[in-house]
Amino acid sequence: MSITWENLDKLSSFKKLQSLKGAVSVKNELSSANASDRVKKYSVPMGAGLVYNYAAKQVDDKVLAVLKELAAEAQLTQKFAATYNGEVINTGEKRMVLHHLCRGQLGNNVMADGANKRDFYINEQKRIADFAEKVHSGKIVNANGEKFTTVVQIGIGGSDLGPRAMYLALENWAKATGTFKMEAKFISNVDPDDATAVLKSTDLAHSIFILVSKSGTTLETLTNESFVKDALKKAGLNPSKHMIAVTSETSPLAHNPDYLEAFYMDDYIGGRYSSTSGVGGAVLSLAFGAKVFDDFLKGAAEEDKLATNEDILKNPALLDALIGIYERNVQNYPATAVLPYSQALSRFPAHLQQLDMESNGKSVNRFGDAIDYVTGPVIFGEPGTNGQHSFYQLLHQGTDIIPLQFIAFKENQAGNDVTIEDSTSQTKLGANVTAQIMAFACGKADSDPNKSFAGERPSSLIYGKQLTPSTLGALLAHFENKVMFQGFVWNINSFDQEGVQLGKKLAKTVLSGKAEGALKAYTELLDL
Repeated sequence: MSITWENLDKLSSFKKLQSLKGAVSVKNELSSANASDRVKKYSVPMGAGLVYNYAAKQVDDKVLAVLKELAAEAQLTQKFAATYNGEVINTGEKRMVLHHLCRGQLGNNVMADGANKRDFYINEQKRIADFAEKVHSGKIVNANGEKFTTVVQIGIGGSDLGPRAMYLALENWAKATGTFKMEAKFISNVDPDDATAVLKSTDLAHSIFILVSKSGTTLETLTNESFVKDALKKAGLNPSKHMIAVTSETSPLAHNPDYLEAFYMDDYIGGRYSSTSGVGGAVLSLAFGAKVFDDFLKGAAEEDKLATNEDILKNPALLDALIGIYERNVQNYPATAVLPYSQALSRFPAHLQQLDMESNGKSVNRFGDAIDYVTGPVIFGEPGTNGQHSFYQLLHQGTDIIPLQFIAFKENQAGNDVTIEDSTSQTKLGANVTAQIMAFACGKADSDPNKSFAGERPSSLIYGKQLTPSTLGALLAHFENKVMFQGFVWNINSFDQEGVQLGKKLAKTVLSGKAEGALKAYTELLDL
């Protein structure tokens, strides 16, 4: 069957889905005598032992049947197959989309640039592993023959958000399991206070710096590189003995004597999808060891394999994506809150914000034609229980209904806990998750309007035993694939990001002194 790319509003299954607006009351479903059966039934196994539960979503078997029709009519798994088999899916930049090949091969060999791309990514992973082992063993040392103890990543956007979120997610786990090798820090903002704060708290003589820029021309990253080099020189250190690069083989950073080593990615992996490439691989392998990074990739590969299943009830990412389409395009909900009940995932919502909003914040289709339906939602979130004491007020009683994505684990990472008032901290954390799901869904009537909760706030829950490298990989791949599937449904290109370019170009105009009109007036306000 050949693949066709149609706008969402041209699909007959979508018209059928629109007739089901408001068809399900999650309050009634979770208040009924059969609620416990629903909770058990509406669950789908994910990779690495995780589970996606959607019992608190506003769907039933009738809605799910139409979502299944939508998946088939939009050819979603076929389009995924086209992606991992190397078809040009990124129409804006006329490129393949190959981040899945960083962690496994789901289909055919993909040849590009004179190489088998799966072999290319495996080779880069091995090169990174070898480098990390030499650093850890003391074969690669500083000028005084001393081991490096800290790694600092210099990058912005996808070169920072994903790797930083992944590092923070595994830091305590690695310390608890004896796999912690080196502390990692990150410099991203071109604001000099960012680099200054990191460098002042860092032992420069015992630090390796990773410069991450696919093009080798990213303004903020190169500015921060100069900032770091200046600090190293002032400390009497040779920058070329303290810096490595992650870049493309055609960039000015490649094969450059200014770096101890360079590791390569290519144009087929977008920044926000690059955590499983060398962009995440170098810093995670140095921080925790190559095996931890490999386990992370294996978890992602497990989840990718599930994403090939045509049965939406056995394909958690596809099901999550389709329910999201129903919420965005039929229920007209404007945003999604990502609420991890794990402090280790403190920066995971920020990464998902970029992943989702940079990918699907589009108003033209794959062919450049304007579309007249909404696309990506606003994504935001913070760890629970902190969020409960801040923005949950709006989530519970605000005028907009905002779907919720809870993430929780049965065990903490550190293995350290205390019993207070007959329950542990971890038990209290889990109790808060379940209580919030029910409170959002069922609400509470009260004669005082200020204390009345309408309920009908839908949520889903991803849960597992513990946040580990493999579960983190599966979690990351789940959301990457969810975003991809939604982009396919909306018939947009989820793999370019022209929206981030305009401001960059105007900033260069300002710096060149050629600003005119209102742009010049604003530069004068800021005394630039």
